[in-house]
Amino acid sequence: MKILGASLTVLILSGFLARPTYARNVKLILPIAAAMEANDIPDKPTGAVKFFFATQATPKIVANLGRYVATPKTGASGKSDERACHEALQWTLVALEKRAQQAGANAVVNIVSFYGKNEFSSATEFECHVGNVIASVFLKGDLVKIGDQ
Repeated sequence: MKILGASLTVLILSGFLARPTYARNVKLILPIAAAMEANDIPDKPTGAVKFFFATQATPKIVANLGRYVATPKTGASGKSDERACHEALQWTLVALEKRAQQAGANAVVNIVSFYGKNEFSSATEFECHVGNVIASVFLKGDLVKIGDQ
């Protein structure tokens, strides 16, 4: 009887103490300039490829080499949402830069945020989604060769 009573007590207490866990997906719209100015991010674009967001003016496009969607993710644990998003943007730009170089491009133009295949177009801001442990910035852009500036 004591075992049954103890088991019942444990069962009741675990029901009261157990809390549901919720997946977190916070959408942030942040300034591109602030993320680009963050100096202490370990992996940043090298500068070999130029980036033009949304409708920013570009030098003359010599060749269009295709479109690419970059979707890397970065860890968000132990970081502020803003810091995690700054890292995620930088790492996504690194992925765009690497793909552009593989394609023979020297610029990526018409860059838009592309989370969930939904476009958010801005020359000054980007969209970031932060979960419990992951931050995501998805970018889509056209890989091009531009003429001398």
